[in-house]
Amino acid sequence: QVQLVESGGGLVQAGGSLRLSCAASGRTFSNSAMAWFRQVPGKEREFVAGISSFSTIIYYTDSVKGRFTISRDNDKNTVYLQMNRLKPEDTAVYYCAASGSSAVPARTADNYDYWGQGTQVTVST
Repeated sequence: QVQLVESGGGLVQAGGSLRLSCAASGRTFSNSAMAWFRQVPGKEREFVAGISSFSTIIYYTDSVKGRFTISRDNDKNTVYLQMNRLKPEDTAVYYCAASGSSAVPARTADNYDYWGQGTQVTVST
């Protein structure tokens, strides 16, 4: 059974940092694109960052460029999201996603086959 388990969320003050981790089990994702999405109540799930299988292609949504960094460790089957200079508008549930077939990240949720349960990130003023 494939599982993606996120960790590292929490409450932080504006300007602070958090590091999210997503550990995959049940199969290897070393040849798969992985990504982070986020969602707030009443809104669609939003793409945050994506990374190709060997980290050669990385995408970010404009609002996090220069503040967030996505990375992965294929030996550990884990993807990370380092979030710096957090803002209240970054408050959301953050989800890890993995593709079952593509090595190149996409910006739409439909392109991902596996999802974690989500971790809450709350940024206070």
